Amino acid sequence: MNITTTARHCELEPEVRLFAQERLGKLSKYARDIMEAHVVVTAEKYRHNAEITLRLKRHEMVSREEANDARAAIDQAAGRLEQQIKRLKDRRLERKRGTRARDEANGLAAHAPTPAEPADEDLDWLDGALAEE
Repeated sequence: MNITTTARHCELEPEVRLFAQERLGKLSKYARDIMEAHVVVTAEKYRHNAEITLRLKRHEMVSREEANDARAAIDQAAGRLEQQIKRLKDRRLERKRGTRARDEANGLAAHAPTPAEPADEDLDWLDGALAEE
């Protein structure tokens, strides 16, 4: 994954750039198709804005956060991206699993009763016989 950082109206310390690279490197465990990431940190008075654009194979995700510190803004924006990637991964897995997983999740039986399992109608005669005794 190619990670580029840009600082606007401020200078980013090497520790902050390294932090951004490590934090975005952790996102690769959720999606293996991350092509590149672009981090833009902007300073306005006492606020730092972080905008992270993540390019995947067929998707592009953007997260913007604001904090008093550049490191905190990057961490919050990366957290938002992590949530987005987890949702994307869940959608991909759901599509891959298909209808069987949806049926089981909705409580529908995956199989019909076998002949060894008596149906409720078959036991009606037994209830009548027990009532006569």
